[in-house]
Amino acid sequence: MIDIELIRNNPELVKENIRKKFQEEKLELVDRVYDMDKLYRQTKVECDELRHQRKVKSKQIGGFMAKGQKDEAEKVKAEVSEIGLQLVEKEKQEAELEVEIRKIMLVIPNIIDDSVPIGKDDSENVEVERFGEPFVPDFEIPYHVDIMERVNGIDLSSARDKTSGNGFYYLTGDIAQLHSCILSYARDFMIDKGFTYCIPPFMIRSNVVTGVMSFAEMEDMMYKIEGEDLYLIGTSEHSMVGRFIDTIISESELPKTLTSYSPCFRKEVGAHGLEERGVYRIHQFEKQEMIVICKPEESMEWFKKLYSYTVEFFRTLDIPVRTLECCSGDLADLKVKSIDVEAWSPRQKKYFEVGSCSNLGDAQARRLAIRVQAEDGKKYFAHTLNNTVVAPPRMLIAFLENNVNEDGSIRIPEALRYYMRKDVIKAD
Repeated sequence: MIDIELIRNNPELVKENIRKKFQEEKLELVDRVYDMDKLYRQTKVECDELRHQRKVKSKQIGGFMAKGQKDEAEKVKAEVSEIGLQLVEKEKQEAELEVEIRKIMLVIPNIIDDSVPIGKDDSENVEVERFGEPFVPDFEIPYHVDIMERVNGIDLSSARDKTSGNGFYYLTGDIAQLHSCILSYARDFMIDKGFTYCIPPFMIRSNVVTGVMSFAEMEDMMYKIEGEDLYLIGTSEHSMVGRFIDTIISESELPKTLTSYSPCFRKEVGAHGLEERGVYRIHQFEKQEMIVICKPEESMEWFKKLYSYTVEFFRTLDIPVRTLECCSGDLADLKVKSIDVEAWSPRQKKYFEVGSCSNLGDAQARRLAIRVQAEDGKKYFAHTLNNTVVAPPRMLIAFLENNVNEDGSIRIPEALRYYMRKDVIKAD
């Protein structure tokens, strides 16, 4: 959510930002907020004036009564009663305007960084840099499910047909162990970077949901717990940032650098849909995340650090990656800037997304009232950032394709051997 001062003082900047995101249908919202905010502030002044009048006249009643002037006192009492009725109506109008303004403000996109490339959709995202040499072996790389099945590592049919439906899976044996070892390695990797390890609640209330994400994302992603004000998290960022709702953080405590593990649950509603056979787009997965809460002037520096950590993590596992900057039209409304990390698929001979790093500026903090108190006593909204360290089983696709041998066995890179206690997974 942007600062309403931008609409009060520079509505054209807000409109130009909407145009950059190719959301022209939202342009009229800026004018609506401008007009409603003007009326809101006028109503607020009128309420204050009515309260002042009521206070002054209430004092007059006491004076008249002390002098025995009952008629005059009754007359003023009637005036105070009338002022009270007017005030009730004005306060109601003020409250309704405040609610409606906030509702619209939640839909107006955040101001993107000047460095964000302008484009309509993800087809216009811009490659930034490649790390590691993409390699295609001289034998055919099997589909990732086939690789796992050759080592008895996955059971899709039982999940699909017996227990859960499409978008779920059983991992077994060495593949299940590999999955857990990757997460353990990711945890230790981030702890070594100085991040504090956390395991958050996996369900959050609706006021946290609307604070950390847009309504469109909420509708397409979140599972609602029937009969309760609780949602299953789509990523631990939601719960981790929500931890600081209505909090004033001392400037001396910043930055807060946190890394969190959680299962994640997503509806996956939309154009992409679910895979009938595979683990790329599914309803349930696990993830190691990194979250930073910092001063505004430090957020871009942290942004660069965060996605570089993901690149470094994947390179320690011998997986070639590239960074891809999201263009304006592909940028979610809360984000100031975002870079995807994509892993090389030797089977498809192309890169695919395995993580996303986002700087949200003060948008989440403003929605959730996460403020910082400076040494001089002044308060301001913090900046929040998040980034994926690793999200298996999607990451398993990249891992398996880049480490499978011609005989179906799977090489274990050196960084994982301590966790796996072996250097190869043998095929049956």
